[in-house]
Amino acid sequence: MIVNYLEDGWNIITQRAHGLLAGQICNQWKQKLRPQLRLETIIATIEHDDAFNEFETDEPLLNKNGGPVNFKMREFEQNKIDKLLYMALTKSRYIGLLISRHIQFLYEDSENASAKKYCSKLKITDKAWMKEIAVNEQELSEAYAILQWCDALSLLICQQMIQPEGRKIEISKGPGGQCYQLYSPKENTLTVEPWPFESYQFEIHFESRTITQLVFKNEKVFRETLIDAVPVVNTYQLVKI
Repeated sequence: MIVNYLEDGWNIITQRAHGLLAGQICNQWKQKLRPQLRLETIIATIEHDDAFNEFETDEPLLNKNGGPVNFKMREFEQNKIDKLLYMALTKSRYIGLLISRHIQFLYEDSENASAKKYCSKLKITDKAWMKEIAVNEQELSEAYAILQWCDALSLLICQQMIQPEGRKIEISKGPGGQCYQLYSPKENTLTVEPWPFESYQFEIHFESRTITQLVFKNEKVFRETLIDAVPVVNTYQLVKI
């Protein structure tokens, strides 16, 4: 989960809500830049964090101080990564390949030996899967670049990293190594330079939950509080300037 500290508590966005926002962004990608398997790329973008479900009882949600665990605080968890990859593979090899690339993006430079070994094995299986479905390296890399970029933009928004006073912040490199910047010309309005989307204006939205209690005695209490919290829909207009 994505956890933002507030004066009156915690603002929390679930991993799947963040993924849904990334998918909304991916759906708007400029037509001439879209991958051949566009729908599968959107699905992979939406579901790139789906193994993490804060409402499930086996999900670790609290740190040692009793506060909610932000996603950046979590280490490599092979059971979660296995689940994520197998869920993708039940849909298609192509979606599995995109999720495999995302796992490698996150962990191949990790200091965790298990994570590095896992990623090394994925590089081998990637080659076999690509051959099976006749996808070449360029096609796959460009499609994953879109997924990773949409993930990065969603994270900036969910982590409340939009800069004040119209200042720009770099999003990530997209297909072809193109750098993009995000800024807000006015409240609840965002723009991206250069503009990578088909429409000149569209709306995005995601749910967040605010919890006023700062510390919890156990996972069960926190999970119940999170489930019971009424979600708020956060809405932005993306506009080409």
